[in-house]
Formats: sequence, structure tokens, C-alpha cells
Amino acid sequence: MKPLSKLASGVHASSTLAIDALYKSMKAQGIDVVGFGAGEPDFPTPDNIKEACIRALADNKTKYTPASGIPELKQAICYRMREDCGLDYKPENVLVASGAKHNVYLAVKALVDPGDEVVIPAPYWVSYSEIVLMCGGVPVIAQTREKDEFKLTPQELDAAITDKTKCVLFNSPCNPTGMMYTREDLRDLADVCIRRDVYIIADEIYYKLVYDGREFFSIAALGEDVKERTILINGVSKSYAMTGWRIGYALSPAPITKVMANYVSHSTGAPSTLSQWAAVDALTGPQEEAEVMRQAFEERRNYMVARCNAIDGVSCLMPEGAFYIMMNISKVLGRSLHGKVIDTCDTFASLLLEEGKVAVVPGSGFDAPNFVRWSYATSMENIREGMDRLERFVKELD
Repeated sequence: MKPLSKLASGVHASSTLAIDALYKSMKAQGIDVVGFGAGEPDFPTPDNIKEACIRALADNKTKYTPASGIPELKQAICYRMREDCGLDYKPENVLVASGAKHNVYLAVKALVDPGDEVVIPAPYWVSYSEIVLMCGGVPVIAQTREKDEFKLTPQELDAAITDKTKCVLFNSPCNPTGMMYTREDLRDLADVCIRRDVYIIADEIYYKLVYDGREFFSIAALGEDVKERTILINGVSKSYAMTGWRIGYALSPAPITKVMANYVSHSTGAPSTLSQWAAVDALTGPQEEAEVMRQAFEERRNYMVARCNAIDGVSCLMPEGAFYIMMNISKVLGRSLHGKVIDTCDTFASLLLEEGKVAVVPGSGFDAPNFVRWSYATSMENIREGMDRLERFVKELD
């Protein structure tokens, strides 16, 4: 038989989903394991959103919708972006698709020809580089450093751009680091993109999950010169505990939106109709429960960071947003447990799962080899237990 597609064969499975699947499999077997892998709020979807879905079902709103989303949801997205971010978009600038991840894929597909380069600051969400490869592009990884709060500097961005660069793809607040770019940071990066004539794909899915009284700032709000070359990615999954509803959206200049919508029309056809109607209520209805969740995440973050930094051998920065910490394990590399040497973050994660019964994601999938990622989108009870197990695990290392 003829071989499979080289392009498809080069794509790897998501390491975060793989860890979550293993954790759930162990739980199903009755193993006492605590999971910190998947970026999924542990809260139920708010009742008003579920009721909106039920109403849509009762009203027989179960047919195909326009490929780019129902008009009511596009209007709701424009409203929410104006209220929260001061952004003025029209429905023709909005594309609704099956999750923020799908929108990232569509954005890259709309911009990138085979051989085009996409600059991605590391650590980065595991899917970014794989999506670029799926589209025939070349991911160019620009390494950031913990001492710089994992933020890409304008000098580093400028150095990563070549004549083949089509766009830069970044995430703020960031998965996996939890760090967030300020308005001044974004202005500096945007100036480079304008001068070097590259597009910007800005994943802002965690924009509502910001802590310590900080204010989120969208890069598209810098002005029309930035907005015209930017594709914003967002969605309802993280802020409204709607991960399984699979509704994300992109905002971009109308010609880009149209190209992305064409891809939807020939692939998924359209996002789930019932999920779209539920998302309308998420964006236009009461926002109090979203704030309650944000406050809970902030409390969990504070506890997890304090516990982590109190354990000799590991450490982390205080995240500014999202619901992750990146734990630095460089001081335990080379140590061992029961004769097994911790030589990589993958080995650390495997041993912590095997011996400590704690599931975390190794940093290798994020291009951060001396780190592991913890998600605090889980109960305080689980976080306390997980930190207790981590502390015992590290103390047992030779």
C-alpha cells in the first residue's frame, strides 16, 4: 500500500490530552491519583447558559447554521469585546468555529503557505507548533527565559523574523506560564510586526482570568495599524466553564474572516447549533458566576504557588493570569528514586505519576525542558493533596 501523508504523519498527539487520558484511565482502575494535567475548569457550566441551550432545543433550533456562525452570536461577541476590551468589531469580522483551537488552525491556514515561517515564543501551548506543521508552515521557536517572566522581547522577535516570516503566534495570558503582556509590552512587539510586515495571531482565550487587580489589554486595541494585521482568538471554554460545548471565535479584517469561513464551510460545516445559542447567553447574560470562578482560581493560585516555593528543590513564578504554574525542576535533575535517575522533565513527570500518584504535564511539550506544568483548575482539596504528595516525593529523592 502507498504510504500515508508525510504532512499528517509528522503531527504528534497533544501531550496535555495524553496525560489527562492516562490520569482518567488510572482513576477508572481505582488508583488513587490526583490530576493536574488538563486546562479545564472544574466548575459546572452556569445554569443560565444550560437553560439557554434547553430553550433552543425546545424551540427546535437544531438545523444547520451559517458556516461562520449565527448572527445573534456574532452580535453577542461584538458586544462582549466592546464591553470588556474596548474593541469595535462588526459581525462581518467575526468567525465562530468549534473551539479556540479550531480558530487557531483556521487562522494559520488562512495566512500560511507551505514553507512560510511562524514565530512562536516558548514556552508555548503544545498545539501551536503542531498546527503550523499541519498547515505546511515552519514553526520558528523564540525562546524566552524565566528571569524575563517568560516574555518575548522586541529584540528577540525582530531577530526571529526572516524574509519567510508570515506571522507571529502568541498567547496572553499564557498557557503554560500564566504570564501576561502589558500594554507597553504589546506596543513594542506590535511595532516590530508593523516594521517587518508580519501578521499577528493573538490567542486571548484567558483574558477574563487575570489576577491581583491587573487589567487585561488586547493587542488589537493599540490602534487600526495593529488591528488590520491581527487575528484575535477567543472563546467561551475557559471563562464560562464550557470546554465541552466547543465554541470559539476569531475576530479579524473581513477578507481574512471570509477565507477562514470558507474552510469551515468545507470541513465542519458549522459549529454546533445548540452550543451557539448557549454561547449567546454566556456572553450577554449575567457575568457574576464567571467572576466567582475567577476569584476561586486566584485563591487556588496563591496557595499552590506558596506551597511550591516552600519545597526545597522546586520553584515557580507567580502567574498573572490563566490557571497554570510552570514549576522549575532544574535542581532535582540528576537525583534519583528507587534507582531511577531523573534526567529529564519527562522522567520527572513519569516518576511523580508512578510513585507519587500525581499527574502533571512535562515541559518538553511546551519547549520548556526544565519545567513541568500544573493546572489549578481543580478543587482546593485536590491542590492540597497534590502539594502534599509532591513534597513527600521530592524529600524521598536521593
